Amino acid sequence: MSHKKYFVLTAAVMLLVFVLTACGGGGGGKSTPIKVGAIFDFTGPTSDVGTPYGEGVKAYVDWLNANGGINGRQIELLSADYAYKVDQAEQLYTQYVQEGVVAFMGWGTGDTEALRTKIAADKIPFMSASYSANLLDMSAAPYNFLVGTSYSDQGIIAMQWAVQDWQSKGNSGTPKIALAHHDSPFGQSPIPDMQAYADANGIEFMTIAMPKATDFVAELAQIQQFGANYVIMHTVSSPAAVMVKDAQSQGMTDNVQFIALNWCADEIFISLAGDAAEGVVGAIPFTPPSSPVPGHETADAWLKEHGSSLSEKGLHFTQGWWTMAVMAEGIKHTLDAGQELTGENIKAALEGIQNFDTQGVTSPISFSPSSHKGNRALRLFKVENGQWVQAGDFISVP
Repeated sequence: MSHKKYFVLTAAVMLLVFVLTACGGGGGGKSTPIKVGAIFDFTGPTSDVGTPYGEGVKAYVDWLNANGGINGRQIELLSADYAYKVDQAEQLYTQYVQEGVVAFMGWGTGDTEALRTKIAADKIPFMSASYSANLLDMSAAPYNFLVGTSYSDQGIIAMQWAVQDWQSKGNSGTPKIALAHHDSPFGQSPIPDMQAYADANGIEFMTIAMPKATDFVAELAQIQQFGANYVIMHTVSSPAAVMVKDAQSQGMTDNVQFIALNWCADEIFISLAGDAAEGVVGAIPFTPPSSPVPGHETADAWLKEHGSSLSEKGLHFTQGWWTMAVMAEGIKHTLDAGQELTGENIKAALEGIQNFDTQGVTSPISFSPSSHKGNRALRLFKVENGQWVQAGDFISVP
């Protein structure tokens, strides 16, 4: 063979190897790592809750890889801090898709909704920490999956409970309910569904945005003028803590029940609010470590091996851990079926998951080809002596 022909043949073989390696995130061989993309908010405006959530996702991958991966294959997590910037999220998503990821772990509502079209076009199964009902539109978001109870369902469950609580105290009719929400797409997400529920059930309902402020005295004055008996807070920990402290100073907490949804019903809220947090009810899709369940044990043991604990990391670490666990289950089902790891095959495998057991952390997770709403129920918790204490069994949306 001439040197020229030998060189051409060698170059062709090397090119083939390169192409196969580059495509290794998908099908690949039994030893090829499975590439999964992820973006986290470690330094941006939601980093207080984004950091433990991101750490939970990464820790689950580390634990899984240390225990043999998925059918012997390791997860290669391609991730970065996007500091809650939508343009940065879009750039990182595109980069990781080009690098061959077969699934993606996201974070915020704004960026997850902004990416819907790209996600659908690229056929990349996507899970994030946003539980916006907009992500459940199967025509617009066929590759988005929600593990947590949607914000709309959280709000409706809180309203259901408020009506039951009101009537259990001997009151007739329905209470007046106010929603104090973050002034963003995240905060506005549940309003249409909550308003529809209120209209259908004869509930007087008002909404008020919570601007970036050092106090919420003006907003609370409007809520008092409305005559609210229950105030549902759909925001993050710090403003929720300020609101209940302001409410306590005005004597509102004596006759108004405050209810916190997912992103403000956490340990950070209790720490910031102090004794003003006592008695606040939380509609929480993921069981806090202060109410131990078997699904906390593996994460806690892993953290203790690495110098920490679940009680130290908190509720949002658990969210990240179990969200990654559900995505890994979809990947495992795909491999178990002997199928290539493509986005379409992983999507189909996730849609076949029924009653996935998180060992008490959430209600059982189920998806289908017609619905990617994995979780339709949650438990209520109440702040007692500075901790979230379980206050009832799972409540489902109507």
